[in-house]
Parts: sequence; structure tokens; C-alpha cells
Amino acid sequence: MRLGEVATSRGYRALQFDALGSTNDEAMARARAGAPGALWIMAREQTAGRGRQGRVWVSPRGNLHASLLLVDACSPRYAAQLGFVAGVALVDALRAAAPGAPVGLKWPNDVLSEGAKLAGVLVEGATLPEGRFACVLGFGVDCAASPEGLPYPATSLRALGWAREPDDLLGALSDAVCCNLELWRAGAGFPAIRNAWLARAAGLGRPIEARTHKDVVRGVFETIDDEGRLVIAAPGGRVVIEAADVFPAHDARAMHPAEDKR
Repeated sequence: MRLGEVATSRGYRALQFDALGSTNDEAMARARAGAPGALWIMAREQTAGRGRQGRVWVSPRGNLHASLLLVDACSPRYAAQLGFVAGVALVDALRAAAPGAPVGLKWPNDVLSEGAKLAGVLVEGATLPEGRFACVLGFGVDCAASPEGLPYPATSLRALGWAREPDDLLGALSDAVCCNLELWRAGAGFPAIRNAWLARAAGLGRPIEARTHKDVVRGVFETIDDEGRLVIAAPGGRVVIEAADVFPAHDARAMHPAEDKR
């Protein structure tokens, strides 16, 4: 396993494991044990991978399971922006590793290829006892295979014609994350990250359905605002959403959030 040249030159380090419950959990455990950050954790297999809201993330061998530990990279108030930084970096890495692969971002942090889920990001943070703030960026990419039996379409890089190893993707990903973190500048550069995210967005200007914990909002995906919130042009006016499960309108019948096993 090798990090990219840019990441290596900036002092990032990496540890690889055959199997872990969760690379995010391992990264956070190392933060609590005093690790200084700028540390990548990669596992060939996860036995307890998870996605947003604690949902199961299927993590077989052949796919990429990697997390980056950052310590005191920003104030906790800006930590949510790291999901957008990670999403932009992941699309950049996929385009670099698999040129021609049609990939785009679904709010807030999934990567799609022609409407099928290819990858996801999970950002978790914690304030440590000594006052340090640890944040973990977790990446899951279906390189070799995608799970079956899901209530929505999924795909893999192999299905898109990419037949290399997850290690090959990590080099491009580590460099892309490093470059986008420098662009972000601990929150000061979020306008540039927002523009980059919108330039890579899937379904911009198209009908979507957003399921919040309270209701369902249908309308056109208009933009994300200055805080990264989803903006929908709904029949009754613009609606700003902080958290939701989002689908293209024609796929809205596919899934209730509780059924997500990705």
C-alpha cells in the first residue's frame, strides 16, 4: 500500500490491516491513544463497516475501505464541511484512477455512476479529553463488487471496466484529499470547495425527493447553500434541508431510509 507522492511529501502516513471491524473506529481509537493525525488506516476487509446513521456498509475483500485521521485540522464548527471536501476528493481520485468513468456526487456524500451508487463517505468527529479535536474521513468504494439485493441500484469500478487493486486507488485518493484540504484551509476556503462540489454534482437541476425525519420534500435540486445545506425548489417555494436521504424523483418509490443496507 502506497500513498500518493503529494500526500507522502506532506508527511501523511499509512497503516494497512488484513481485516478490521471498522477503519473509522480504528482511526478514532488511535486518536484517543494520542496519534497526531495525518494517518491513513486501510483494511482489506471490514467486518462491521457502517454508513450514515449507523447503517450497515457491506465491506468485502477487493473493495476499498480506508479512513483518514485528522487532529486539530479545524474548529468543530467547521467539521461538517469535511464531508464536502472528502466528496470532491473522492470524485477527483476516481476520475484520475479510472479516466472516463462517469461519476458524480449525490448530496451529501455518495458517489454515483449513471445513477448507481459506487462509493460513500462517512465523517465522524470527537473532542478528546485533552481538548484536541479528532475527525475521521471514512471512504468506501466498490472496486471489485457491489452488494446485491439493495432497494436502489449499485455498481462497481470493475463493472465500469476498471480491473486494478484498491491499493492503486488509495494513491490517487490520498493526493486528492491532501490537495482539497489545502484548498479548504480549515473552513476559510469552503466557497471554493462548494463550487467544486457543485461542478461534480449529479442531478443538479433535476427533480429529487428528500426524506427527512419529519417529512418528504419533492422538487428540483437547485443548489447547496453557503453552509452546504441542500436547496430544493419545491412547488411551495425554496426549501433548505440540513439532513435527509435523497433520491432522483423517479427512484423515490425505491426505499424508505430504514431499509438502507448499503
